[in-house]
Amino acid sequence: MRRGGEIRKARRGEREPGLVAQLRRPPGGRDARIMLLAQLLDRAGTGVWAAACVLYFTFVIGLDAGQVGLLLGASGVAGIAGSPLAGHLADRFPVRSLLIGAHLLRLVTLCLLLVVTDFALLLCVVAVTHLGDRAAKTLEMLFATRVAGERRATYQALSRSSANAGYALGAGLAAIGLAVGTRGAYHVLILADALSFLVAAALVWRTREPRGRGLVAAPSPAPVPDAATETAAAEAPAPAAGRSPWRDRGYLRFVLLDIPMHLDDSILGIGIPLWLVSRTTAPHELIPAFLVINTVLVVVLQLRVSAKVRDAREATGAVALYGLTTLLCCGLLAAAAGGGAWAASAALLAAAVLATAAELMRSVSSWELAVSLAPREARASYLGVAGMAQSVQKTAGPLLLTGVVMAAGPAGWLALGAAVAGLSLVQRRAGLRRLEELSASSATPAPAAA
Repeated sequence: MRRGGEIRKARRGEREPGLVAQLRRPPGGRDARIMLLAQLLDRAGTGVWAAACVLYFTFVIGLDAGQVGLLLGASGVAGIAGSPLAGHLADRFPVRSLLIGAHLLRLVTLCLLLVVTDFALLLCVVAVTHLGDRAAKTLEMLFATRVAGERRATYQALSRSSANAGYALGAGLAAIGLAVGTRGAYHVLILADALSFLVAAALVWRTREPRGRGLVAAPSPAPVPDAATETAAAEAPAPAAGRSPWRDRGYLRFVLLDIPMHLDDSILGIGIPLWLVSRTTAPHELIPAFLVINTVLVVVLQLRVSAKVRDAREATGAVALYGLTTLLCCGLLAAAAGGGAWAASAALLAAAVLATAAELMRSVSSWELAVSLAPREARASYLGVAGMAQSVQKTAGPLLLTGVVMAAGPAGWLALGAAVAGLSLVQRRAGLRRLEELSASSATPAPAAA
């Protein structure tokens, strides 16, 4: 009996701690805990503005639908430059200072929306704000991967959970202001978002600059060299310091293939709601349920999914699973157009679950591969380029879904699912090949015996 109790106790001890326990003691300690709180508040403010921006530009500023579309499209294009710019600067300046600067930049540009009404100026203000948004997200992950080290996947899961909780909180707060609907209420929502940036900057200021500039994990203390190691070090080739990701075809191929691996975001946020309204008989009241499903599943399951992907090779397997899940999701969306209200509702809800499952796998595999496929001596600039994949998808994904996929009807969804599944297999094979190349290039011959 005693032996059995010890076994059960050991098994309990081997279990991964829960979400609350991990948030209390995240990888990276105190600095990581402060950063997670800053991200929660930042995303809460972003959720407020995301829920109110279209209505604010329409009913307060007085823009028409075409101007609003151009405004949001221009902001998406500007955001594409935010990630590589942040990665480039992070190789040369402290990440902590850059992140504080990004938060303050967003604070200033958002406050300008209270007084700017000219469309040309609005284009500039919104574009700079979105550039700061993307730069801040890249800098947050650079900071996190440096302080979390090899446990970056766990921190990524905690970050995703806290971010989704923040978005949900922000959307709830926005609903109050939108219910009031006055100009003053919209201004309060803008100020609430600006306040979240100010508090986030103050929290980041309380952290310490992570070690390992340009790297992802802090360098380990150097051992005391002996004669043999000094000789080997002298004969070993020098690291490729300052290596440019723009000249690395293998990495650029990964970034290009990673763009369709982010389509779950547009499918869930744009494709499913518009498909429900335009091509199915499901009730429109079902649309808020998609966001609820996504938020709850990400907060509850992200940590567990991340625990299943422990290294880069397992991340390549998650990429292939992402493609299969997206194919099944698109198949359900195609089937939803041919059934009654109940059947369409069930298919759409199941599609939302599968899109969320794809998001869970993508959030683990995309960042892990972006880190592992980059040369260690220049990871900051490489990760900045990798961050472009999500920005490009946010700009091109909605246009692809509305202009091509949905225009083709159910066949469009089936074609999209098949294309993503095929590209995911290409990404998996290319990732495994690059991992082997990096492993071979990092291996150095042992020094000959005297």
